[in-house]
Amino acid sequence: MSDVVIAGAGPTGLLLAAELRLHGADVLVLDKDPAPYAWSRALGLHVRSIEIMAQRGLLEKFLARGRTFRVGGFFAALGDRWPEGLDSAHAYVLGIPQTVTEELLTAHATGLGARIVRGAEVTGFAQDAEGVDVRLADGSVRRAGWLVGCDGGRSTVRSLLGVGFPGEPTRTETLLAEARVTLPADEVTAVVTEVRETQKRFGLGPMGDGYWRIVVPARGVSGDVAPTVEELRACLRAVAGTDFGVREPRRLTRFGDATRLAERYRVGRVLLAGDAAHIHPPTGGQGLNLGIQDAFNLGWKLAARITGRAADGLLDTYESERRPVAAEVLENTRAQMELLSTTPGARAVRRLLGELVGSYEAVNQHLVEKLTAIGVRYEVGGGDHPLLGRRLRDLGGGRVYEAMHGGRGVLVESGAGRCSVAGWEDRVAHVVGVTGGGDEGPAGEVLRGGGAILARPDGHVVWTGGAPGRAEGLREALERWFGTAGER
Repeated sequence: MSDVVIAGAGPTGLLLAAELRLHGADVLVLDKDPAPYAWSRALGLHVRSIEIMAQRGLLEKFLARGRTFRVGGFFAALGDRWPEGLDSAHAYVLGIPQTVTEELLTAHATGLGARIVRGAEVTGFAQDAEGVDVRLADGSVRRAGWLVGCDGGRSTVRSLLGVGFPGEPTRTETLLAEARVTLPADEVTAVVTEVRETQKRFGLGPMGDGYWRIVVPARGVSGDVAPTVEELRACLRAVAGTDFGVREPRRLTRFGDATRLAERYRVGRVLLAGDAAHIHPPTGGQGLNLGIQDAFNLGWKLAARITGRAADGLLDTYESERRPVAAEVLENTRAQMELLSTTPGARAVRRLLGELVGSYEAVNQHLVEKLTAIGVRYEVGGGDHPLLGRRLRDLGGGRVYEAMHGGRGVLVESGAGRCSVAGWEDRVAHVVGVTGGGDEGPAGEVLRGGGAILARPDGHVVWTGGAPGRAEGLREALERWFGTAGER
């Protein structure tokens, strides 16, 4: 019997498996496909996801396989400047194909002892007070304490669970292809530059080996009908006046702008994460990142429940924290899709918002913080300090995130260590002598003033101390988020 069965070996399921293994849970990942998906739906990681990789000691591996960017235009292709005031030691975007992200997360999860079985499709389950019986397409049954559906927008787990998935159906479709083109590269670039002045949902970019990634609005809504190269050529001609001599597509698919949010993230011993819990248009590149952040929030909480360390209600905070975040992402993608429309009204609003983004740094920064998830704040109680509920940036030249590599929370102090995590040492690292640089934002201000900060394993701040040596509320925060002292 496994502690947890995870349905789906995409980025969400893989990171969740690794997070659970950091805390000793026995994890089995089941994926219906016989092999990893062969091409990339998503192409990068935003700031918060980059921080997550740094918190688990994975960032160098990701940086070695990707490219960093500090360019604007992520919110509905508005503006071209990256804001300078982002409160992060990793204030950039990492261009990295989803296939590589999955490869690295697979190695991370299996290296920690997670088991991954491919070609194993979940077709049913039955839960009771003690666990879940998970039925597979081959008729076998796997018993687990918990089941987490990370099986995508058409989640079998969500459907069988009977959880509603309200929202809006697809109104606009887009074709996505990887193909060769015969038009010379300089002519392709010239056409793309001209067309994108008015049609931001269109683009061609070189991928190497003679292939181009092609994105073009489709004509109408075709649903599950597979696109053809003839349809791709017709759509390119309609939008760009040329089909670029497109040929030999090695990948060709379509995606829509359906927007839906699960009514619940948990029913008994079954939970949902990633696209199984929410779908939305890919505008702003938020989907993969949102799922990774779901997993990062859920993993340590579910592990605490399994080990008996979780305080009452801890696991419930997964839904109460992450569902509102997803709802906000759905809202901003709805807004972006309207701004990407070519109707006269939408173009007028786009011009006005473009002026605001270009003229006011605060507007640009606000929109980028939304997309990159560093503006997320949870309700964690404990007072009204502006840091509470926000994620802790890396401090001390990397020392703070380094202390979190094993999945522990962290208590950070500027002095020699007047506070204590005695009884919680196995769950909370204690980093002292971090004074906070002048560019390290609100966290740096607390430390420069002689204060202290307590963050959960997912990096969100749950306590701040004031004057040196004053630790009122620290024990209560430790018990609420990390369980009773000394429990094993």
